[in-house]
Amino acid sequence: MSLPFPIAEPDPAEIERGRRLFAGEVDFLKGVVAMDGLPPADRPEICFAGRSNVGKSTLINALTGRKALARASNTPGRTQEINYFTLGESHYLVDLPGYGYANAPLDKVRGWQQLLKQYLSGRPTLRRAFVLIDARHGVKEVDEEILALLDSSAVTFQCVLTKADKVKLKDRERVMAQVRDRLSKHPAAFPEIVLTSSEKGDGIGELRGIIAGIG
Repeated sequence: MSLPFPIAEPDPAEIERGRRLFAGEVDFLKGVVAMDGLPPADRPEICFAGRSNVGKSTLINALTGRKALARASNTPGRTQEINYFTLGESHYLVDLPGYGYANAPLDKVRGWQQLLKQYLSGRPTLRRAFVLIDARHGVKEVDEEILALLDSSAVTFQCVLTKADKVKLKDRERVMAQVRDRLSKHPAAFPEIVLTSSEKGDGIGELRGIIAGIG
């Protein structure tokens, strides 16, 4: 019997397609603080969601090969708006505000979270959400609210484990079992997990290829 939610395996043709896509123009478009500021819904878009400090901006920089395209910070809550990037003429990449703990006033945090929920439930061109989970910790309760929202919004999401290089193999198996168990309860979950390390480059080619195949 096949393992539920296996780790995505490299496919040479898919990886090459992703390499070509990300070798092209990638630019910051705009930061959005309200739904009426979103760019025209004229192309497929994929978004990156995750709790504060899980490594969303760092992963986007690794994917694009541009060290400072997305602003990364060790301070939770640095990403305070929906940041749009153009991937050639074909896709939008979207960096969402981190959810959960943020080093900011409570009223601002509430505003970010409300914008996040409106976006996930109301963007017609959103093709997939990549939900980033820290490989050291697995799915936390704060993640469950977003996973449930994606279920109710009928937005397919795919789990991306970050910081895989920080986890020993024996601990990784335990975390993977927990992640698979949690994902099995969510009908919108895509059936493969992507295991990544932005620092080592692990899984970056696979993730580029997956994005290239989303239209």
